[in-house]
Amino acid sequence: MNDPVSPADTLRRSLAGLLDGLPPRQAAAAVERLIANYRGATPTHAPILRDRADVAAYAAYRMPATFEAVHSALEEFAEAAPEWVPASHTDVGGGTGAATWAVSATWPGERSVTVLDWAEPALALGREIAAANPALHDVRWQRSRIGAALSLESTDLVTISYVLNELAEKDRTTLVDTAASAAQAVVIVEPGTPDGYARVIEARDRLIAAGFHVAAPCPHSAACPITPGADWCHFSARVSRSSLHRQVKGGSLPYEDEKFAYVAAARFPVTPAPSRIVRKPQIRKGQVLLDLCETDPALTRTTVTKRHGDLYKAARDADWGDAWPPADH
Repeated sequence: MNDPVSPADTLRRSLAGLLDGLPPRQAAAAVERLIANYRGATPTHAPILRDRADVAAYAAYRMPATFEAVHSALEEFAEAAPEWVPASHTDVGGGTGAATWAVSATWPGERSVTVLDWAEPALALGREIAAANPALHDVRWQRSRIGAALSLESTDLVTISYVLNELAEKDRTTLVDTAASAAQAVVIVEPGTPDGYARVIEARDRLIAAGFHVAAPCPHSAACPITPGADWCHFSARVSRSSLHRQVKGGSLPYEDEKFAYVAAARFPVTPAPSRIVRKPQIRKGQVLLDLCETDPALTRTTVTKRHGDLYKAARDADWGDAWPPADH
């Protein structure tokens, strides 16, 4: 019997077919132009993705990274709330639907899903790609301006991924408050930059003020122990690189690492990690150095040596972003 194909593999196959008939040089040029636009100050009333060629190029380039980042965040959320499965999901600013794929990979099965975005070409292509995923056959793809005027119907889960960076501060705060009032759980993902982290912390504070409990990545719902401006909290997800990735970015590695910051919070009780590994573990002879965010809250460095037996083996296998110690220790 063949193993079922994962949503991630299905998504990669679907994206690979998007660029058929589009010359590679043209696709790469479209991606480079779109990246430049996204890094600029683009008002929400002017969609950057103008037509199908734009959307196809950008989806093929960005969807795998968005999927992996959001999936990583959702997996950690699911660890903190193992009995909970969302029966409904609203993806705000979801574009071609990467977060909906990530939700289906985290909690298999069908659910009520709505994707909201201002760019009609992105929604149309998202619907086309979703046809390959049985869990996404009944998604509602709805054109909606993402900002202060947005209203959301009651839903179990709201995801907001790589959206806050496109909004003015007033629109950001109103959007987070709107999500908090509509949802039982909210997961927000931003680029893993100091600015992205600052937006996540701002959203985290508003969610806590609205009565939410932080499920991940933080082991607590107290103030973040990082001194503002001195450092930032972010994580990394491994992404398989397509030929388009290699053409745009150069190099020949078959993968790249997507850096992201996130917060996952819920109105219901959650069990966050005892502590979280917040830097890449440093493996040295006979010891592993782990930088941890603790429940206290505090940032600490702990050294795990061979004298710790099985815990030392677990430390050697631990990844940046993992809960610590592992659940079976």
